Amino acid sequence: MNRVAIDLGFIQIYWYSITMFLGVALGSILTYFEIKRLKLDKEYFFNMLFYVILFGFLGARLYYVLFNLDYYLANPYEILAVWNGGLAIHGAIVAGLITIFIYSFKHQKKIEEVIKYIDTCTFGLILGQIIGRWGNFFNSEAHGGVTTRLFLEKLHLPEFIINGMYIDGVYYHPTFFYESILNLIGLVILLVVRKNKKLKTGMLFSIYLIWYSIVRFFIESMRTDSLMLGSLKMAQVISIILLITGIIIFIISFKKASNYNEKGN
Repeated sequence: MNRVAIDLGFIQIYWYSITMFLGVALGSILTYFEIKRLKLDKEYFFNMLFYVILFGFLGARLYYVLFNLDYYLANPYEILAVWNGGLAIHGAIVAGLITIFIYSFKHQKKIEEVIKYIDTCTFGLILGQIIGRWGNFFNSEAHGGVTTRLFLEKLHLPEFIINGMYIDGVYYHPTFFYESILNLIGLVILLVVRKNKKLKTGMLFSIYLIWYSIVRFFIESMRTDSLMLGSLKMAQVISIILLITGIIIFIISFKKASNYNEKGN
């Protein structure tokens, strides 16, 4: 698998970088359409989005580096080499949420309004994950355990994915693809649910947390390159925490929140 998409000699552009850029760009556009549909403050959204993307990437990288600290202390120059992979979505989610709350409170936004913006960002977030996972494919990383070509053919996968999963003489499970498809289903669910007249503010984000936590817990059980916390897979630990958080948010939203589809001024 050739990781380099464009080689200009003095600079190389990697497929991983391209998928990250496309994920952010298309995710932002999808969120913008939801902001526009709800007649929310577009200028405020774009100003906030800049910081969310910036600190989201920093959080994603910091999370990964901290759980591989021995390696990066020995190879500090590698910390900035994000084209080699190493962006953890859980770090991006946490950093992104913190950024939204700090920015919103600085601009004196009410808590329910802040949560509504988080709901709208959910669409862009999951679309970014759908696209971004393909960066792992081009880097031949984040795959599952050993399998056979026959098994992959029975899944009716495109030939280029099957060939891409042939790494060092062995076929592996394309867990990046499994997760991408499951997240695509999650996005469809969110898009269908969003226009429900009884939908409350906070529910979309809670549904995302519940859906993705279940997906990631399952996918992580298959992966061979997990970030570890002792004998535990860190992503599974975080997935359980986020699953419980999602359920709590859903219950609170159901009881106390206003209608999500109520238009802004």
